Amino acid sequence: MSDAPRASSAAPDDQTRWLGLGELGNLLRAGEVSATELARTALGRLDTVGRDLNAVATLTADLAMEQAARADHDLRTGTDRGPLHGIPWGAKDLLATRGIPTTWGAAPFRDQIPGEDAAVVETMAAAGAVLVGKLAMVELAGGFNYDQPDAAWTGPGRNAWDRETWAGGSSSGSGSAVGCGAVPVAIGSETWGSIHTPAALNGITGLRPTYGRVSRRGAMALSWTMDKLGPMARSAEDAWLTLRAIAGPDAADPTSSDRPLPDLPAGTGFRLAVPRGVTDGLDATMTAAFTRAIEALRPLVASIDEVALPDLPWAEAAALIIAAEGASAFQDQIEDGTTRGLSAPEDRYGLYHALTMPASDYIRALRVRGLGMTRMAAAMRGIDALVAPTLPAEAPPIDASFRTAFGGTGGISLGAAGNLCGLPSITVPMGLGARGLPVGIEFLGNPWSEPTLVAIAIAFQSVTGWHLRRPPGMDPTEQR
Repeated sequence: MSDAPRASSAAPDDQTRWLGLGELGNLLRAGEVSATELARTALGRLDTVGRDLNAVATLTADLAMEQAARADHDLRTGTDRGPLHGIPWGAKDLLATRGIPTTWGAAPFRDQIPGEDAAVVETMAAAGAVLVGKLAMVELAGGFNYDQPDAAWTGPGRNAWDRETWAGGSSSGSGSAVGCGAVPVAIGSETWGSIHTPAALNGITGLRPTYGRVSRRGAMALSWTMDKLGPMARSAEDAWLTLRAIAGPDAADPTSSDRPLPDLPAGTGFRLAVPRGVTDGLDATMTAAFTRAIEALRPLVASIDEVALPDLPWAEAAALIIAAEGASAFQDQIEDGTTRGLSAPEDRYGLYHALTMPASDYIRALRVRGLGMTRMAAAMRGIDALVAPTLPAEAPPIDASFRTAFGGTGGISLGAAGNLCGLPSITVPMGLGARGLPVGIEFLGNPWSEPTLVAIAIAFQSVTGWHLRRPPGMDPTEQR
């Protein structure tokens, strides 16, 4: 497949790039724009601003033009595949694409070309979506203990709002590509924060489904018991439409569930809870943004209470499971020295220690997870969602270590507990931090409660509008 984009006939300031799926769909069905034109615009945007943000691994121009032409033909002849028909999208580069490089963000795997598509690549194609690019990511999904943004063969992921700050990981390219308006939707993956972090830092929506809701066939495995795939989009509504396209059972993925995905619930009777001490230690701007967000939510829900989260070693158990399963997944490459070719110096020896981890440690971590699931279910009984800042701070400088950038920040994160227990969650923008960069709010729910979480997020976005804000200076000439 060619990595060169087709010349775009669209104007550089083509405003279709900021429209949602519904608006784009209306234009397509009215014949005011074609899927081919949308694909060309997206390819051009990725090739300019996307590359400037280190968001692109491979442009899939030939495939995009083929899929777009098919989408246009289908609409002309009366076949409509639904809300994603003719919509350009980007895939995190750990999703296998037949005949197209799938590098996992890692230099040693740059020549890897799968023979089959991942399940979500197939389901997106079946929904009529047009794949325009493989999006950059932190090497091997961040599982080798990277401690700074420059941890991928594509270079450090740069934020759509300020290229001198981090885009977040490990779905960095997905976050900044959607954030800069290159694509309206992307598919990312999360083991522990890899959808939510880039979504929050780039001012977009990230939806992490319940473990098992979306098939992982054809996706790089880091942690078999914690990996999840989900949409990243400009709005909760667009994330929902994308989830509906990719959710469902897959006989080739025994961890996928056949549990139905219900429609969005109506009404305002949702019961929320804020973890006790959720803003302790956060800076004044972050605390104020969260306080305003809670006040905006009050008229939209039945109640907002306070709850104490179970006191368990969430982070320690999650880290141990990821290390043990990641070392197992990449044991051959660790032992034969392949991983010594990774970009970040700390990644080159990142999981050697995990090869000698006692099985008893791993089993204890699994027992913590089992206990945690029971206690979280008890704590959330009668609650539709826990609410907290997605991250304790806005995007750090592109050259800062994470220990420097995030060390000493306070608050209570739902990331470790939520991912360890396989719970669904959605993050949406809730304002700007002290340096004028996006910050997010997270809604964490009970298993299989994605429709409720999305409904809450849609209601929040309807009265706040933070998801409609655009990054400053998005013209390619201004970015460089």
